[in-house]
Amino acid sequence: MKYREEIVLKNGEVCLLKQGEAQDAEEVLRSFLLAHGETEFLATYPEESAFTPESERAFLQRQETSENAVELCAFVGGKVVGTAGVLPVGMQEKLRHRAVFGVSVEREHWGKGIGRALTAACIECAKRAGYLQLELEAVRENERAVALYQSFGFIVCGSNPKGFRTRSGRFQELVSMRLEL
Repeated sequence: MKYREEIVLKNGEVCLLKQGEAQDAEEVLRSFLLAHGETEFLATYPEESAFTPESERAFLQRQETSENAVELCAFVGGKVVGTAGVLPVGMQEKLRHRAVFGVSVEREHWGKGIGRALTAACIECAKRAGYLQLELEAVRENERAVALYQSFGFIVCGSNPKGFRTRSGRFQELVSMRLEL
């Protein structure tokens, strides 16, 4: 799915949002690993990632030509500083109306509007792909993210009190959220 938009961030910087391409693979992977090491709110630790530049390149190539999936990248100063994606829950008839959504932004770029812009872009892409429902899971204590999703109309539709277990042994509650498109 194709997508491209330039936005001006809260600090005046220009940010390019676009579909990730094969040539972006190393930069996407660098940003993914950095973001996953900077917060306890994402599903994996960086060293748990099985992604390689080659597998990331193949993934981005598939997304480029997909009609129902997208992997967006946020570029600031020529560097990927955040990513977001929409993937089908399944291709079976009973699941085709649903997509899952995820977003991550490098800590240095939090609070600039990148997460909001990526979320809005993913919602637009999900609508263009014909989905009727967009879903995500978020750590409840990540109040800024939960509030962001709610500002777009996502509602909490369930929770898992022990959804994540951090390396320190602390449990984090995951909330399931959905948006009717």
